[in-house]
Amino acid sequence: MRYTLPTFVAAGLLIASTAQAATITFNTDPFAGTTVLTTPGRQIVGGELFTTFDPATDVFAFDSAFFALGGSIGFFNGLIGSLPASGVNVVVLRTFDDDADPGTPFGAGSAANLIAAQITTDGAGLFIYFNQGLDIPRLVYSTNLSDNTSDLKILARLTNLSGQGGRDAMASFTTADFQIVTTPVPEPATIMLFASVGVLWAGRRLAQRCAK
Repeated sequence: MRYTLPTFVAAGLLIASTAQAATITFNTDPFAGTTVLTTPGRQIVGGELFTTFDPATDVFAFDSAFFALGGSIGFFNGLIGSLPASGVNVVVLRTFDDDADPGTPFGAGSAANLIAAQITTDGAGLFIYFNQGLDIPRLVYSTNLSDNTSDLKILARLTNLSGQGGRDAMASFTTADFQIVTTPVPEPATIMLFASVGVLWAGRRLAQRCAK
């Protein structure tokens, strides 16, 4: 297993907030600038965003152009033994250590392996797990939740949810904390308008040059 650091840190991350809530939107290719998807074996990409997150008010949003989550959120929050075999693409894992290998600090790879052992349906997805070494939760994107060799991108570490209080807060995540968003595609009329403006501008520049 190899950890790959990307050439960017939180590129394309847009944070919009109000006094009551924050929406953290991920809207670029999570593996951009890396050779992760063409490298054999599991690669784990770091370089995540450091952010606070309040499960009672805040939202993680994912652009469907870059995150293959399908059209809706299939949510699970609980212990690994209760994770269903299908119908899930967002997992909040409240199993905090790897009982199969107690000598290894519980990290993203350990959490992904536990999830892959339960889910039998192929598909990309997200999970939040509590990192044993860092003592905080991290948000991770997996190219295939059911595959224990799938590539992983650490998207965020939730800096305000540390220690026992952070472990306790894992139970408060709900499906409302996750959204799939779609970047609007310009309508044909809009495209034609921009094209017409470009043609007019080019024609005007040409006429100015000819008049000199």
